Amino acid sequence: MKIFISLASYCDELLFFTIKDSISKADNPQNINFGVVDQNESTQKDAIDKLNLKERIRYVYINMLDTLGVSWARNIAFSLWNGEEFLLQIDSHTLFDKGWDTTLIKQHQKLKEISKKPIITTYPYDFSFDEDNNPVYKEQSSKYVLVLRPHPETELKDDNAVLRFRANHKLSDNPVLGCHMAGGFIFASSDFIEEVPYDPFLYFHGEEQSLSIRAFTKGWDIYHPNIIPLHHMYKKIDTEHTTHHWHESVASKRALDANDLKSRAVKRINRLFYGDGMKNTPYGLGSVRSLEEYIDFSGIDYKNKTIDMDKF
Repeated sequence: MKIFISLASYCDELLFFTIKDSISKADNPQNINFGVVDQNESTQKDAIDKLNLKERIRYVYINMLDTLGVSWARNIAFSLWNGEEFLLQIDSHTLFDKGWDTTLIKQHQKLKEISKKPIITTYPYDFSFDEDNNPVYKEQSSKYVLVLRPHPETELKDDNAVLRFRANHKLSDNPVLGCHMAGGFIFASSDFIEEVPYDPFLYFHGEEQSLSIRAFTKGWDIYHPNIIPLHHMYKKIDTEHTTHHWHESVASKRALDANDLKSRAVKRINRLFYGDGMKNTPYGLGSVRSLEEYIDFSGIDYKNKTIDMDKF
């Protein structure tokens, strides 16, 4: 069974590390294919070709000044899918555990016993590099699950339905049914690509909310796993990084700067949750479940603008 890895990279020096690590740690590397959208100062096509992965890497280069954000780039990455059975969406700064492909497929097969359309997702644990440039991370326990819930300091506003989320530890021997997806780690049947396409009009915040509610209302079930066979390099909060898409050194050079893109995204999310749900569009609510069912399940009440933090 083949896995399509969706990789939208923005000026990321770890892109090649991520590609190589996924291949070297896979039990069946011959079944791993990539869709890479490289947003950078210059193309890296020659370096991609030197990996000798031939048609297994579908590579698109876009100048960093011409890009419109992560959701836009991930929409393009989805278009590089070529019939692989599974989708794995990750960020381009990811470290893998040995046998990660077998682990995820087995988890998915187990969940298929209780769900027709399961999604495996959560915020992965972090990793870093030591002084010798070796990746380091803490061993995780299978007794806990990282459940994604709204941040206690976030709120629904009349003019802004975008929320912040965080991962909370929950003691459990089994995957936990959840209400929110992590853009940096999604594993599912590749039917997801066609049923829940990325909304290219979103920017950054709100991306995961859109995916979650649209997947839920189209009959997909979100599960947070006991074992996360990969790790994510997180940037420090409130620390300036020139590799942020919205960094002032490049944002002002675009036709739509970061503020324009953020404003457009907020309007999009407000329409999804507060407006007509964008029904009858590829990026709108589905018809298998309703927004009201999502509100009842998640405790995130987009109609009364309240959040039940103790729901899970």
